[in-house]
Amino acid sequence: ELEAGRTTVRDLVPLPGHLYPVGRLDKQSTGLILMTNDGDLAHKLTHPRYGHEKTYKVIVEGRISQEALGKWRDGLYLDGRKTIPAKISIIQQDVSFTRLEIVMREGRKRQIRRVANMLGYPVTQLVREKIGPLSLGNLKPGDWRHLTDKEVAALKAIVASSKEKRPRRKPGGSTGSRSGKKPRYGKTSNQPSSDSRKKGGRPPQKRGSSNKR
Repeated sequence: ELEAGRTTVRDLVPLPGHLYPVGRLDKQSTGLILMTNDGDLAHKLTHPRYGHEKTYKVIVEGRISQEALGKWRDGLYLDGRKTIPAKISIIQQDVSFTRLEIVMREGRKRQIRRVANMLGYPVTQLVREKIGPLSLGNLKPGDWRHLTDKEVAALKAIVASSKEKRPRRKPGGSTGSRSGKKPRYGKTSNQPSSDSRKKGGRPPQKRGSSNKR
């Protein structure tokens, strides 16, 4: 449940209608979130069966071992299911911390933090840098912007070329944006700044994105 009075990412994007978030972040994490009213796009970008990657910059406590990295890359069991193998590289390492880049094709609840704790290297900082072809760029915490036509086309292209890992249970089910509504797309961040709330974001344009740190 949400804490009473707590600002959510939806509060940062002053646009009418229902918007689907692509990728969630807990309140301790920051980074990129895509917002859209295209339900089919959101589903295909988030469900692991389509294999779309999300990239994170993560700092953990301690000097992580190669053995731990190997286990993390290969996958570990969470709630009785093994995680999908991830691409993990060391960016910087010292006695007291390790800075990692993690590229994943799934996103279970608090997955990175839980796996890091299992291995004995708690996360001290987590930032999502990319969702598919979209990058966080220079968006500040709480800021948002509309996606460019080029970015929307890139998203549609990877979704169109994606293939399911297994058949859907309801192939004839209804997906996508609601009839009569033009799809909107945007990014956002999970630690909103007070300035962005006062300004209410930028004026709506044809397409959009918003950043959530």
